[in-house]
Amino acid sequence: MRPDGSIDLDAFARHVESVIEGGVHFLVPCGTTGENVTMTDEEQRRVIQRCVEVAGGAVPVMAGAGTNDTRRAAELARGAVECGADAILSVSPYYNRPTQEGLFAHFQAVAEAARVPLYVYNVPGRTGSNVEPATILRLASEVENIGGVKEASGSMAQVMTLLHDRPPGFSVLSGEDDLTYAMLAMGADGVISVAANEAPAGMAAICDRAFDDDWEAALAHHWRLLPLMRANFVETNPIPVKTALEVLGRFDAHFRLPLARMGEQNRALLEEALRASEVWGGSEGSQ
Repeated sequence: MRPDGSIDLDAFARHVESVIEGGVHFLVPCGTTGENVTMTDEEQRRVIQRCVEVAGGAVPVMAGAGTNDTRRAAELARGAVECGADAILSVSPYYNRPTQEGLFAHFQAVAEAARVPLYVYNVPGRTGSNVEPATILRLASEVENIGGVKEASGSMAQVMTLLHDRPPGFSVLSGEDDLTYAMLAMGADGVISVAANEAPAGMAAICDRAFDDDWEAALAHHWRLLPLMRANFVETNPIPVKTALEVLGRFDAHFRLPLARMGEQNRALLEEALRASEVWGGSEGSQ
């Protein structure tokens, strides 16, 4: 983003190239970390389209397309698919706190509009309501193109229920970097990561080594990156991660209100975490 608040698509393209080179398995433009809630529909389309162009088929693109208005969420999903998205990540409706029946009907409508695999994003800490396992599993069994869930409830009991009872082909993805290793150990399929913006090789390595049953190596990467995983939430996401990318020299960190620049004390903590995790002046990139 530029100082005037406009989107810097060239800087975005360079960032997409860098995380692909780092080994990520797929891309998620217009997610929470991408400040999608303060973007217009047209801006979201431009960002998704540029992401698809830069990816060039090297990795799939799962575009964020969600809001608390079902009709607009469906329109965003259709628009993302028209821009070339391979899948949709749709956040649970926030603020209006629908019932479980309302949540089911919401995601069913968005999935039908998208026609490509739709992934439910469950993050109660930001939306004010939890998509319960029974609702997610009902969606998985009754809606043809529900592909999986980004689970960020923080409840390992909920994660276990999803992993134990899910139908074949339904993906459970971690929505919290620091729980990724534990979820992979129970059979989860990956992570939609914040830290992968700063440390794509390390986050990819956690998953790759786990998929290879090299749990010792996966755990070593987890412990190395844990300080950064935690520091990324010392202030509201995406303030720390964008600030970290500024520290790393990728681009200048600018935000649209109501987000603001990181305080100096927390920036110092973030810089310390970048060093401790060997992302800044360290061995990030080693597999």
